[in-house]
Formats: sequence, C-alpha cells, structure tokens
Amino acid sequence: MKKYLNMFLLIVAFSLIVSGCSRSSSNKTGGADGTITLSLFSSMNNEGEKKAFASVVAKFEEANPKIKIEVNSPGDYEDMLRVKMAANDMPDLFDTHGWSQLRYGEYVTDLKDMDWVANLDPALNQIIKDEQGKVYAFPLNQAKDGISYNVDVLDEYGIEPPATLDEFMEALETVKEKSDGEVTPLWIPGSDKSNIAQIFDEFATPLLITDQKNSYGDQLVDGTFDWNNYTLLAEKMKEMQDKGLLNEDVLTAQLQQATELIAQNKIAFTFVAGSLGPDATELNPDVKIGTMPIPAIHEGDQPSWIGGERHTLAIFKNTKHADEARRFLDFIAQPENIKTIAEGTSAPDALTTVDAENYFSKYYKEFEDIDVQPYFDRVYLPSGMWDVMGTTGQELLSGSLTPEKLSKKMGEEYNRLRKQ
Repeated sequence: MKKYLNMFLLIVAFSLIVSGCSRSSSNKTGGADGTITLSLFSSMNNEGEKKAFASVVAKFEEANPKIKIEVNSPGDYEDMLRVKMAANDMPDLFDTHGWSQLRYGEYVTDLKDMDWVANLDPALNQIIKDEQGKVYAFPLNQAKDGISYNVDVLDEYGIEPPATLDEFMEALETVKEKSDGEVTPLWIPGSDKSNIAQIFDEFATPLLITDQKNSYGDQLVDGTFDWNNYTLLAEKMKEMQDKGLLNEDVLTAQLQQATELIAQNKIAFTFVAGSLGPDATELNPDVKIGTMPIPAIHEGDQPSWIGGERHTLAIFKNTKHADEARRFLDFIAQPENIKTIAEGTSAPDALTTVDAENYFSKYYKEFEDIDVQPYFDRVYLPSGMWDVMGTTGQELLSGSLTPEKLSKKMGEEYNRLRKQ
C-alpha cells in the first residue's frame, strides 16, 4: 500500500511541476535584470507574414529594451489555444483569428479605452465590438478572402476572372484543355483539412446566404436547416476531381508548395492567400498573382468577398503584464507599423489613419463595390464545425463519402455540436 501511495505522491508532484512550467511559459515574470517577457501566440503561417510581423516586433524591442516579445506561430494553433483556454493559461497576447467574441470573449481584456479605437475601420465594428462597446482585440489587418489566380495563365488562355460558379467551372476546364495538363486548374493543399474547410466555408455563403431566394440564415441559426441544401458544394467539388481539374495529390499536397508552383506558372487558381503574391514574385519577378471575390452560385446573385478580422492581438485578462502588453499594442497601432504589417500580409489595413498599398490593392480597388460577407461558420455554425467541414471534405476526395453522405454527416455533427 505504501508503495502505491509513494507512486501517487510522485505523480502529483510531477503534475505540479509540469503545471508550473506551463504557467510560466505563458505569463513570464521579470528576469534578473528587470526584463519583462511577454508571450505572444499568432496564427500567421506564411513566411512573408511572419517576416513583416517580426520586423515590427524587433523595432518595439529596440525602443523598449526592458520588454521582450516571445512570438510563437504553431501549426496547430487552434488546438493549442483550446488546451490553454481549458487550463485558463493563455498567452499574454494572442491572435483571435476571427473568433474575438464567440470563442475567446471571456478570456480577453476590454480595450475600449485605448487611443487607436477611435480610428478603427467601421466595417469591423460588429466583429470586434459588442453592443456594450467592449473592444475584444486589436485588428492587425482585415480579411477579404476570395480566390487567388495566376494573371499570366488566365491572360494566355483568354480567361476573365469568373463571376459565377458555372463560369469558374468553365475556366478550370479551359485551363486543363489549353495547357494540355501542364497547369493545375485548381490547386488545393489538402493534406491539412483546414485548407479544404476554407473552400467549403467560402462557397457556403453564396450557396446558402446571399441569394434572396436561397437564403437559409435563420434556419441555420435556429437549427431547422435542411442539410440536403448543402449537397451541391460536395457535388461540384467531386465533379472537379472526377474531371481532373484538381491536383492529383490534393490529399497530400502541402501549403508551402503553393509559392513555388504558382511562381513556375503551374497553378491557375488556388484558395491560398496571405503573402502568396509577394512570396511568389520573390521567386519569379515576372509572375503576377491576382485575387478575385467568390463567384455567385445562383442566377441573379453577385460575387462576394468573405472576411472580417484577419490577424488580431488580444490581451489575456489575467496577464501579469497588462501595462507592457498595452504599450506593445500602442506601438503596433502607429501608422507606419500597421502599414508594414498590412503590406507584409497582403491584406487591407484596419485603421482609418492608414492607407497601405499592398500587393493586392489593385484588385481590392477593382472589386471595391463587392460586399464583404462574414465567414459562414462564425455566424451560422456551432463551434467545432470547421473541423467537420475539413474532415468530410477530405473523406469526399478520398472516395469514402458521397456528396449525399457528406451532407448527412454535416447535419448529424451540426445537431450534435449545437447541443454542447
């Protein structure tokens, strides 16, 4: 009995040590020389994005030698943050990546008293502010998601950026035919299910929301939605695969391959965004990458940008270094620093005091009359459905799910997650 008691005490002691290490990694105390280290978690994953952000962090540390910023950009960002939320052990600063209120709201400090709040783009008001005026996070940039494309490839084959899903399918088939299979019509890095979920999520908006005759927002919110209405997306994705319009390695292709392939003019369209354009141009100065809104699906409807907050920084409500974290946000909010981040991430800035010209500015201006719709899953689906969209998409492309079974599984998971 004594043997088991000693073993139990050892396990408890080890758990306390590990727990203490975990807490110290997220909210670090001052060093022996008085230096404060702030932990910061970001969902930035493209090299160009991380490079731009790192340059601003370096400037801050040079101007504030007693404050260090420990930046982490883990590939499994959401999973890691869920673990930290469960332990109430969040980083001092963290990216809410589109979930400032719904997922992270109870963990963040209210920032409404900070000077930069007066200069927020009004388009973000409903996204990072609530009805009581609480400001949940500082937006480093905004999202205007659509489809990236190789300008020269489309020009060579006489393709205009498609405005409807039918035109998009025709464009993909034209690329396949005229390139004799040398150019991938639609390239998807599907080894990560999130990249497949992105496509389903963006196309769900024109399928189920923006067209007045096919708008199911209320039903999605109240739980009465008929998931047979979702099947068209799976049918179109499967049709693309069956016709050879997707990369053959769709389920093993990795995100980092996109830059090199599109720089070599081997990709026509892709949903990869971020710093894809400038990164590809670094490899091939002659390549031109454009961006376009998501095509309409129903006759008479218009294309849509999909967006809201892109990358943000929130302050953990229990951080031991709130003053230092606020000082960092104030520094980030300076126009020259926001400009650096917006240009480095190829995304619009989020402050009215900044007019950043980034790689895709020409296209944002070309399509400036197109409405920006919020991300589908953030408004209409319960938490956890993003993973379901990605997993079912992978199963569809592997042949283990039919389009009809995909919709059925989506409905089952939707109902299950609504009850949690």
